[in-house]
Amino acid sequence: MKEKSRLQMAWITLLSWLTVIGFDFILHAGILAPLYADPHPFLLPPERAFALIPAGYLAFLILTILLLWLMLRLGVNNWKDGLVFGLKIGALIWGAVVISLISISTAPLSMMVGWFVGQSIEMGLSALVIGAGLASENLKRITAWVLLFVFFAFILGVLLQNL
Repeated sequence: MKEKSRLQMAWITLLSWLTVIGFDFILHAGILAPLYADPHPFLLPPERAFALIPAGYLAFLILTILLLWLMLRLGVNNWKDGLVFGLKIGALIWGAVVISLISISTAPLSMMVGWFVGQSIEMGLSALVIGAGLASENLKRITAWVLLFVFFAFILGVLLQNL
């Protein structure tokens, strides 16, 4: 495998982050949306939460950079190993976050389970894209797949919101 340029590494990071944002839209705007519908003391009011979405996406960018850094250090450089690595580290990170929230907040257990499962899958998908990018000589095909995924993720998210 040929070493990637800084531009290619930045592109892989962007593609991975876009994948996370796409799946996050399905997860929170679609699948978990009913859990956010009722006011709860743990949650911000919907208008305030909506305004802070960019902060959440920045957090996902930081996690994406962490995944890339770890995968480079550990030699995880294909999509299959990336997926498994991402699922494992996602389960560890989000498991710890969820347990800590359960121990100090009024967060509903159903929401915490949804976050744990969904965010673990997000990390798996993120690492899958990173691994595929690291293994690929040409990022055009991966770019096309990611853009297609994000397009359909937003369609699915909107459909789930309206069902």
